[in-house]
Amino acid sequence: MSVGHAILIPVSHTWGRPASHPHEGWAVIDVETSGFRPGQARIISIAALGLDADGRVEQSVVSLLNPGVDPGPTHVHGLTAAMLEDQPQFGDIASAVVEVLRGRTLVAHNVAFDYAFLAAEAELADAELPVDTVMCTVELARRLELGIDNLRLETLAAHWGVAQERPHDAFDDALVLTGILTPALERARELDVWLPIRPVTRRRWPNGRVTHDELRPLKVMASRMPCPYLNPGRYVTGRPLVQGMRVALAAEVGRTHEELVERILYAGLAYSDDVDRETSLVVCNDAAPEQGKGYHARQLGVPVVSDAQFMDCVESVVGGTSMEEFTDPSLVDEQLALF
Repeated sequence: MSVGHAILIPVSHTWGRPASHPHEGWAVIDVETSGFRPGQARIISIAALGLDADGRVEQSVVSLLNPGVDPGPTHVHGLTAAMLEDQPQFGDIASAVVEVLRGRTLVAHNVAFDYAFLAAEAELADAELPVDTVMCTVELARRLELGIDNLRLETLAAHWGVAQERPHDAFDDALVLTGILTPALERARELDVWLPIRPVTRRRWPNGRVTHDELRPLKVMASRMPCPYLNPGRYVTGRPLVQGMRVALAAEVGRTHEELVERILYAGLAYSDDVDRETSLVVCNDAAPEQGKGYHARQLGVPVVSDAQFMDCVESVVGGTSMEEFTDPSLVDEQLALF
């Protein structure tokens, strides 16, 4: 086994992407809704801006929508039932929204919220969204070492000098997000930060109809994903990581867990929610933790490294033994009779 870069799954099918990689474009989305539960609450205003890779607007759809239900907190979004009664329904503009989304990564500030409402509206309108990847600008901002008090849209706008005229107006919020996206991407390239781009999943009903699944938390998804490589055992200081090693994350880290999980999956390592004797490595910045996963690792003799050390190691991962290589297909049908 020789040291070198791991053989990686194509980037389009993994979480995370280096900011320096070329990109097809972005679809910046903002929705105002009648409530917080997709499918019950509805979209009452939408702005979808299709950007090229450099952040220039190429297409757009901006519309108030008649939700067919009470518009909800008017004191927040300023929209009344009378203002919405003569507006189109989502199904009337679905084809235009689809064209903005096609071939682009969907971007939103707290993308799980906007994507969930879009997916619910698309299902009600019997439309399929051509969305393969999404990116959350909240998570992106967390990685950029901005030194600001919080990650609200208005705070980021003030940080980068982007004018915000009408908070909670879908079009204005989408314009503001477009304005901060370019400097955020530039900052990511300067810091060599990976973009929190993640794939979306689709479900097909027995009748053939395609719907979009919700965006579950990355750690939940990763903990359920089978690793395609055998666990080679524990990490040895000074030696490279090996594909298939099980990596757990302590709370005491400087980087976001989502960023670390992206790198774990991309390298062919296995993410583990628990620390046990099969764990290969725990990432923890506390040299003497008194509780949590770092503490359990010390008790079990599992190696512990800082997130900075891990990020250095994950750049060069040794290829592991795949499950397919380990399994001898000729033995599948040979069953031993025990009684």
